[in-house]
Amino acid sequence: MSNHEIYMHRCIELALLGQGHVRPNPMVGSVLVYEDRIIGEGYHRLYGQAHAEVNCINSVAEKDKHLVDKATLYVSLEPCAHFGKTPPCSDLIIAKNIPQVVVGCRDPFEQVNGKGIEKLRAAGIQVVLPVMEQACKQLNKRFFTFHTRQRPYIILKWAATADNRIAAPEGSPRLHISNEYTNRLVHRWRSEEAAILIGTNTALYDNPSLTNRLWTGHHPVRLVIDTQLRLPTTLQVFDGQQKTIVFNHTRQGEQHNLHYYQLPNKEQLVQEVLQAAHRLSIQSILVEGGAQLLQSFINDGLWDEARIITNETLVIGKGLAAPVLSGHLHTHTEKIQNDTIRYFTNQNHND
Repeated sequence: MSNHEIYMHRCIELALLGQGHVRPNPMVGSVLVYEDRIIGEGYHRLYGQAHAEVNCINSVAEKDKHLVDKATLYVSLEPCAHFGKTPPCSDLIIAKNIPQVVVGCRDPFEQVNGKGIEKLRAAGIQVVLPVMEQACKQLNKRFFTFHTRQRPYIILKWAATADNRIAAPEGSPRLHISNEYTNRLVHRWRSEEAAILIGTNTALYDNPSLTNRLWTGHHPVRLVIDTQLRLPTTLQVFDGQQKTIVFNHTRQGEQHNLHYYQLPNKEQLVQEVLQAAHRLSIQSILVEGGAQLLQSFINDGLWDEARIITNETLVIGKGLAAPVLSGHLHTHTEKIQNDTIRYFTNQNHND
């Protein structure tokens, strides 16, 4: 591993400390190095507050401040060149006379994309990139998907019995498939995504709250597909405790934490939902719907990850069959007591 890679790896470690706190901004880490010694470190801590480069430069001890204009700045994502919630980081780097900047990857956001690099080079700063590009992109896979594919990052999730059923026969009591420890993990997954999506039948028959009450952190925005607005407002998703968006074909408007979003096209439901979510600046969605909704995402190729929980000891014989996953790459497996969790990525999305 080269020196550039060693310091970029540290940038990624720092960036991860901002997970769950900077959305919809990307996670970014930065280090300042003088003669193989780190004299400053920083990361983007909170949305709307200082970026990684600012925190890194501000962290330099008084005794080392005279070294800043002789040091190399490492940053996992291209420094911004526009005024957003904060001033451009590229301007600060130029003002501090930092001679060299090493960048993990370019920022796909249209107001940045190459402009930060151009600004630094125009000021006479040596810019080296990319360094550990794939790792830096993977760090912000949700952000990159949102800006390059013009849709949220999609994670499909379902739990199935050993005989591949996700629900008991109609009229039977609700089937609890995964164990309590796996359920806690699922609630952690919810806290990591911007939104969670279900369809009409799941809302009606399971009456979920769609919160991450078994984990700490932000609750996801609740997304419900109810095209004909037939769901009773007594369901838990309409309790007003968390922002809920109902995608439908008849109504537009909002009241308190309940938002009705009217979709224009009845034939391409999944695509319309994702386009609407993009317009609403929702960067990632955990899809926890029923077999029909999940299969629609699979058939349309509109997914990035799938997480399938299988209770290896539960066999029910009859019931609703699980979705059929195609175009996938199995990445790894996790075991939690009697549950096996298999993780997949969409092999058609390797760019």
